Amino acid sequence: MRILVAEDHDVARVGLKQLLTSHPGWEVCAEAKNGHDAVRLAQELEPDLVVMDVGMPELNGLEATRKIRKILPRTQVVILTMHFSDQLVREIVEAGARGYIIKSDAGRELIAAVQTVANGGSYFTSDAANALLGPHSMPDARTAKGKMLTPREREIAQLLAEGKSSKEVAVALQISVKTAETHRANLMRKLELHSVSELVRYAIKNQIIES
Repeated sequence: MRILVAEDHDVARVGLKQLLTSHPGWEVCAEAKNGHDAVRLAQELEPDLVVMDVGMPELNGLEATRKIRKILPRTQVVILTMHFSDQLVREIVEAGARGYIIKSDAGRELIAAVQTVANGGSYFTSDAANALLGPHSMPDARTAKGKMLTPREREIAQLLAEGKSSKEVAVALQISVKTAETHRANLMRKLELHSVSELVRYAIKNQIIES
């Protein structure tokens, strides 16, 4: 099985590679340090599975997962994250990932998760499973209305929260500066935010960037 590892921290990435390649028949065919590289390498190499960190620069793991699953529906994704929230679990599933592991549990659960997902199953921690199956698993439409971001809006929110200017957002997304500024204004209005610092707090709270 050919696996792509997407993790921006060098030490963590090395550890994941060592753990995965210790399993007979598995190889890490590529490593990515951000979401854009993960999408590019996946498209080039068509791995069987991607182990994807959520909190990566430029393009986070959720948006990278959406893009990879759209381009390569046969490539499965197992998500790694330092955080847990019901909302994050739902977004992981909506992005098309079939596995979800807390990073602190990776040493004892990653091999089982990759094996399960590679065999066509799903692997979620017990807390994540409860979030999906519990009585409050779906957000209230009244509170969610107007607040759920599209994939493009999440991309822009991440870039802005990372301190990118409208010009840098335009270059990153291959759009005009005017379009980038329009997206920025629409995003701030939709979220009822009035400054970049408020956007940063929103992005951290909603797992778009790491604190």
